[in-house]
Amino acid sequence: MGCYCDDVNRRSAESWGYKVMAKFFGNLGGVVAASSILLLLVIFGFHQGADAAAYLNGLFRFLHVLFGIMWIGLLYYFNFVQIPTMPQVPAELKPGVSKYIAPSALFWFRWSALATIVMGIMIAAHNGYLAQALAFQEGYRMIGLGMWLALIMGFNVWFVIWPNQKKALGLVEADADTKAKAAVTAMMFSRTNTLLSMPMLYCMVMQGVLGGA
Repeated sequence: MGCYCDDVNRRSAESWGYKVMAKFFGNLGGVVAASSILLLLVIFGFHQGADAAAYLNGLFRFLHVLFGIMWIGLLYYFNFVQIPTMPQVPAELKPGVSKYIAPSALFWFRWSALATIVMGIMIAAHNGYLAQALAFQEGYRMIGLGMWLALIMGFNVWFVIWPNQKKALGLVEADADTKAKAAVTAMMFSRTNTLLSMPMLYCMVMQGVLGGA
């Protein structure tokens, strides 16, 4: 009987622990808050008293990478997952994507794109090479090319992809022909950004490794 009771208690404790963990990880806000607290512990544990200018440079780069992961990650989600899969989705299930998933993904997509670009500009300005890079001056041509590709991609997100997606998804009034054309236009410019993404990322990474031309 004692062994049976111990087994029941163990299973009950495991079940309670599982429910607590499931509740915690089911709350994205709570997970992000916990991650932020962990980040602050790392910051204060390793960089308290660091040189302010150097630390600010590192912080800008961290945020640039963080926002960039979300932006390019969602770009690749759209192009490698959603767009190729949508033709296979039954018609009665498509509204689940177009009315719920796509608008939410596009919200994070466009704002992470803007945040990535803003942080990139802040990095270049903080380090004193913003004008040189944008003008393709010697020593900054590679990072300059990466920056211009990113700016083109960001322009496409806000001024081509998002306005056309609003029509295609029915977020603004549009007739059937306009919606169909808008969907194709958004797809073409999303694929354009996919095309530009690899050389853009290469320029960003290799500038820091090998320097600019």
